[in-house]
Amino acid sequence: MRHFTSVHDVEDLNQALDEAFEVKKNPYGFKHLGENKTMVLLFFNSSLRTRLSTQKAAMNLGMNTIVLDVNQGAWKLETERGVIMDGDKPEHLLEAVPVIGSYCDVIGVRSFARFESKQDDYEEKILSQFIQYAGVPVVSMEAATRHPLQSFADHITIEEHKKVDRPKVVLTWAPHPRALPQAVPNSFAEWMQVADYDLVITHPKGYELAPEFVGNAKVEYDQEKAFEGADFIYAKNWASYSEYGQILSTDRSWTVDEEKMALTNNAYFMHCLPVRRNMIVTDGVIESDRSLVIAEAANRVVSAQAVLKRILEDL
Repeated sequence: MRHFTSVHDVEDLNQALDEAFEVKKNPYGFKHLGENKTMVLLFFNSSLRTRLSTQKAAMNLGMNTIVLDVNQGAWKLETERGVIMDGDKPEHLLEAVPVIGSYCDVIGVRSFARFESKQDDYEEKILSQFIQYAGVPVVSMEAATRHPLQSFADHITIEEHKKVDRPKVVLTWAPHPRALPQAVPNSFAEWMQVADYDLVITHPKGYELAPEFVGNAKVEYDQEKAFEGADFIYAKNWASYSEYGQILSTDRSWTVDEEKMALTNNAYFMHCLPVRRNMIVTDGVIESDRSLVIAEAANRVVSAQAVLKRILEDL
């Protein structure tokens, strides 16, 4: 594996799962792979789980790690070509990226959708420049359109808890006070279909995801109908794709509560965190013994370590 930006960078998903369970069982068994190697983790946006889990994964593999917050610990970076740089951004990404690449063996990049241009976001303007100019492998720690390390961890978590080979997994929109990117739901939908789960996506009209991510999943506008017989409920807010970046609804009737979970097949509840309690999900659901949010977050170390192990083996 050279770069990791989506499930499509994983040749064999079953083999990747086997490797993930192997590193989970023996997290320090591959420290020789990262000896005398360095990973830079570069954040354009805030992070808790992604920063800690990816850094921990790299350290488990024997790597040195350098964490850089672009907004606080470095020069502000210009990302557009042809710009007269007379503003508050004294350095261009075209110089910064190869410099960073010269200091390390692997780069992790976190850069959210800006909601300024659908085209720029869905072309992954920032992530693609790192891949083009860094000269070293690049790992997406969430980009404008996908969050593959999270989705891999979600997949690992479902595999650990599923009771049937092909569980019914429901991705449900839920209300939120801010406009959030589509990266997590896009990526989750993509991974669940490659995993060949029975995926249903439910949301109010106007919140349809981009067709390439919906794929062959069933779209159901009646949330309660979607929940019937489900084995896993994955809640997440996202802003509109068609009316890009807009909040079309804050309808609290879409909050995941105990009554809706009672419609399921005793389903597990999942969320990537951080979560707005009693908007996305009620206290009773997230604190129940069917909530997997902590196990899911713990598996972020596992997914990152499995990916980094493959990249290091191919250096």
